[in-house]
Amino acid sequence: MVDYGIKIETNLKLDCEIAYFSKANFVIDSGYKFDDFKIAYKTFGKINNDKTNVIFICHALTGDQFVSGKNPLTNKDGWWDRMVGPNKPIDTNKYYVICSNVLGGCIGSTGPKEKNFITGKPFGTEFPSITIRDIVKAQKYLIDALKIDKIFAIIGGSMGAMQVLQWTIDYPEKLLNAIHIAGALKHSAQNIAFHEVGRQAIMNDQSWNKGNYYFENTKPERGLSVARMIAHITYLSDDAMHRKFGRKLQSRDIISFGFDADFQIESYLRYQGKSFVDRFDANSYLYLTRSMDYFDVVEKFKQLIEYPVTNNQHINYLIISFTSDWLFPTRENKQIVDILNYNTRKVSFTEIETDKGHDSFLLDEPEFDKTISGFLDSKYKKLIG
Repeated sequence: MVDYGIKIETNLKLDCEIAYFSKANFVIDSGYKFDDFKIAYKTFGKINNDKTNVIFICHALTGDQFVSGKNPLTNKDGWWDRMVGPNKPIDTNKYYVICSNVLGGCIGSTGPKEKNFITGKPFGTEFPSITIRDIVKAQKYLIDALKIDKIFAIIGGSMGAMQVLQWTIDYPEKLLNAIHIAGALKHSAQNIAFHEVGRQAIMNDQSWNKGNYYFENTKPERGLSVARMIAHITYLSDDAMHRKFGRKLQSRDIISFGFDADFQIESYLRYQGKSFVDRFDANSYLYLTRSMDYFDVVEKFKQLIEYPVTNNQHINYLIISFTSDWLFPTRENKQIVDILNYNTRKVSFTEIETDKGHDSFLLDEPEFDKTISGFLDSKYKKLIG
């Protein structure tokens, strides 16, 4: 029974809804308690009378609630605009789509850059360390506030895939279908290593000032830019970079004999770093990468599937991987499939042949689109009879 205060308001600047929770007694894994917090979210399509058409999309590390349409902060298309909308694979003529900015994020939800309700000042590094489980728990607060009993499908790629798995573990009774894209049961040592290099780039930027840069009206742009460049390399594949850039020079056959961006790939990475600084918060990057590093549900997932409660037996799983994804390779995705198959759970698996790397789920991949739409449509037809 909900016994905390809930207020939902429209934020015109962010063009989304913000749910405010008061007296929430929201205790996270570190032991920290939020009495008050907020979650920013965006909806697409219309909810039907019995609320059976809800799809909840979990965004990746640097994503946000603007999954489709125009992002009001960047004025660019939403990060999954090609997938979500009328007559698209996730068809908003049929489904009611919800996407929220995660706890610890920087686009309206409670996170390091937001004001602490107690002090009235930005949290900065006084913000508590969070886990994927905490992020999902905050999402559950939102779903309950919206009075949604069942989620038709929960979908997420990368960090979003981690959230999908956490939902199936913590709140299986709320789910009918789960689509896990390019993820794993745990974050690998290699991935933790890449994150640590990115975090060190941020924290060694003098402008970071131990996370207190909000009070100086500055930000660690160089460090955050380098962190983004490092991460972006991991999202691509060698074949994709070779196909797109090769060793092409930025200015035909002219080289600088210095350290300017001689090669197109250098210019591309610098652009990615600069544009990222304009839209993302450095402290959020620290906290969210750390939450991914902490993610390890190998034993928890095995136990849940091997000794199921009635609530989790009905979930239909779809696991998708990409042949060129070395960040979350197919073998790590198949570990989930193997556990589900061994315990005779309902699971479908697809490995998409592509050279576009981990970011394939964000790019134009017709087979991927057909897999998503086909799975959703088949399950929805059974649901509505």
